[in-house]
Amino acid sequence: MPEYASAADACDAYILSFKCPDRIGVVALYSGLLYAVEANITEVSNYSDPVTRTFFLRCVFDISGITVDFEEFTARLAALAAELDMEYTLRCVAERPRVMLAVSKYDHCLSALLTKWRAGALPANIVGVVSNHEDCRELSEWYGLPYHHLPITRETKPQQETAMLEVFEAAGGDLLVLARYMQILSDTLCEKLRGRAINIHHSFLPGFKGAKPYHQAYERGVKVIGATAHYVTPDLDEGPIIAQEVRPIDHEISVEQMVHLGHDIESAALSQAVRLHCEQRVILNGQRTVIL
Repeated sequence: MPEYASAADACDAYILSFKCPDRIGVVALYSGLLYAVEANITEVSNYSDPVTRTFFLRCVFDISGITVDFEEFTARLAALAAELDMEYTLRCVAERPRVMLAVSKYDHCLSALLTKWRAGALPANIVGVVSNHEDCRELSEWYGLPYHHLPITRETKPQQETAMLEVFEAAGGDLLVLARYMQILSDTLCEKLRGRAINIHHSFLPGFKGAKPYHQAYERGVKVIGATAHYVTPDLDEGPIIAQEVRPIDHEISVEQMVHLGHDIESAALSQAVRLHCEQRVILNGQRTVIL
């Protein structure tokens, strides 16, 4: 189902992103619709995948001079989507996604996200922090955010995940960001949050999955370490990749130094991924992503 703001919302600019089977005339049809109602396209990017034969597009357009009711416009867009077998999202530019952050003890990714959010560099509305530890409470509350402490044991994992989902939904969450949340989500929760949860893995996936990737990298004598931000799926550390960062190293770097260097690249990769998602630039292409 498409997502869009109601006509009652005061909004002059919208983001439209979609994918559909590639065919001649897609650009002409979608732009023709906007032209017909006198909407002004201000930004556009697109990609045609020759392998999957899928067309991807993201555009921003102004409707301040639109000549039909917004309900009429969305009806025409829905009709075009049906004609093109299009999966699309329509959202007001000013409507920032509501983001919940999950963290355990390491606070470097949390701190980076909160700093960018406070500075206005992250186009999101952060609505709270959830954690299985108390370590990051002071930092979160300094930013004026509610902190939800949900401790977990092997025996209480189902109940804890239910509580986490309830907190997320009660806050009207659009995206859950695992900012070094050191718990593996159950398959059930992964499915419920499919496409709405981003994780940061302290490795340049698909290499060195699972626990202690820096130790694995050290044992293999790698010359580059990295971090990967990806969507969460039931397949551990195998979700569609959104952003990656790397840092060159040499034989003199210890595991401990690699971990400390990794804090910077983890924070950078996760912040980049969250920004791209919130700007509606990421479209799934099977197990891959298209970034527009």
